[in-house]
Amino acid sequence: MKIDRLFVVSLGAITGLASCSSGQEEEAQRPNILILLADDAGYADFGFMGATDIQTPNIDRLAAEGCIFTDAHVAATVSSPSRSMMLTGRYGQRYGYECNLDKPGDGLPDDEELLPALLKRYDYRTGCIGKWHLGSEPSQRPNAKGFDTFYGLLAGHRSYFYNPETSDKDGSLQQYQHNGRKLSFDGYFTDELASKAQQFVTESEQPFMLYMSFTAPHSPNEATEEDLARFEGQPRQKYAAMMYALDRGVGKIVDELKAAGKFDNTIIFFLSDNGGSTTNQSSNLPLKGFKGNKFEGGQRVPFFVVWGDRFKRDQRFTGLTSSLDIFATVVDALDIPEEGLHKPIDGVSLLPYLSGEKSGNPHEALFWRKMDTRAIRSGSYKLIITRGVDSVLYNMDQDVEEMHDLLSSEPEKARELMEQLSEWEQACCKDPLWIEEGWAEITNGLHERLMKNEIRTAQDL
Repeated sequence: MKIDRLFVVSLGAITGLASCSSGQEEEAQRPNILILLADDAGYADFGFMGATDIQTPNIDRLAAEGCIFTDAHVAATVSSPSRSMMLTGRYGQRYGYECNLDKPGDGLPDDEELLPALLKRYDYRTGCIGKWHLGSEPSQRPNAKGFDTFYGLLAGHRSYFYNPETSDKDGSLQQYQHNGRKLSFDGYFTDELASKAQQFVTESEQPFMLYMSFTAPHSPNEATEEDLARFEGQPRQKYAAMMYALDRGVGKIVDELKAAGKFDNTIIFFLSDNGGSTTNQSSNLPLKGFKGNKFEGGQRVPFFVVWGDRFKRDQRFTGLTSSLDIFATVVDALDIPEEGLHKPIDGVSLLPYLSGEKSGNPHEALFWRKMDTRAIRSGSYKLIITRGVDSVLYNMDQDVEEMHDLLSSEPEKARELMEQLSEWEQACCKDPLWIEEGWAEITNGLHERLMKNEIRTAQDL
C-alpha cells in the first residue's frame, strides 16, 4: 500500500515534538540544588538558633520556610575533611581523608566522585562559588571534580578585601579566580561571592547545582566600615558585621531565586562546615567545645532544609542527622538508582522524615575520627576517646552540655560503644593519606582540658 510521504514526515515531526516536550517537562521538574555553607559559624550565632546579639534576618526567614534539624552534625570537625565528606556522601576515613590539608598534594583522591560529577550525568549545570580547600593539584580542582563554573579560592581562607601584595599575589592559593583565571574585585569579598551566585542562578537555563561556599565568618576578622558602624559598641563587633554580610549575601541569592521563578523547585541546604572557631568571636553555647574537637561545639551545627511547599513549614526535627545526608537526599529527590552511584554512600535521605513518612533517628549511630581522637554517638549516648589522654561518656538526652562523665557509673554502656566504634574502624577506615604535623600536640591537650571541665568554650583559652 502506498503511503503519502508528507504524512510520514508530519507524523515523525509530531512524534519528535512530543518526545522533546516530554523531555523538557521532565527536565523542568527536576529540582535545583543549593548548598549554602557558612565557614566556622557558631552554633548559637543565628536568630533561628536563639541569637539575640547577631542579626541574621534573611537566614532566619529562610529557615522558617523549611525544617530545622536540631541534632545535626558534620562528619568532621575541621574544614577540609568536613567538605570532602559532605560532597562525597561518604566517611572520609573510607578513602584516607580525615585531616585538614597539610602539604601540597594533599586533597581529594582521583577515584572519589563528588555530587556535582554525579549530577552532570543527569544534565545539571554545576557551580562552586567561594572556598574550595579540597586540594590544589590539577586533578583536585573544582573543574576537574565536576563543577562547570568556579569562582573563588583554592585555599582555606583569604582577606575579605582585594590585595595584590598578600592574598591576591601571583601564585597564591588564596587568589580570587574564575576557572583558573586570576580575577580582581572591588568591595567586600562576601558581597562579591553573592553577586556571582546571583549571576549563576539567572544564567542557568537547565536544572542546576550551586555549592555556595562562603568564607564568612572564618578569620581574618574583617568587615566593611558600613557594617562595623551598624554594630558599634557591640562586644563582638567584627564578627557581628561579618555575619550580617553573610546574611545579606544569602538574602540576595534567595531573592534572585524567587525573581527567576526558581525558588519553589530548589532544594536548599544551609549549614556550617564545623563549629565556631577559636580564631573568631563565635559562640557555640550552650554546647561545650569548638572547631577541631569532638565535643558538640565542634561538630553539632545549625542546619535546615527548604524545598518550596513540599513539606510543612517552620518545623523542627530532633532526630540524629548528618551532613552526609545531603548527598543521599539529593539522590532520593532525583530518583537516582543505587547502581548509578560511583561508590556506596553513608548518608540517609531526609525526604521521608521531612514529609512525615518516617520519624525517629535517620542514623542509629554516627562516627568521627581524626588522628588520636575518635568519637561515636549511638542513640542517646556519646563516647569520646583520645589515645594517651582519656575517655568520656555522656548521655546526650540528659546532658547536651557534656559536663557529667558517665564512664565509671555506666561501664557496660561504655564498652558497648567502644565495640561499635572498633567495628566501624575495622570495617570502614583506612590509614590517613596524610596527617597534620603538630595537630596532636595542640588538640590532645585541649581534649584533656575539655574532658576535665577545665575549659568549656574558646573564650576560656
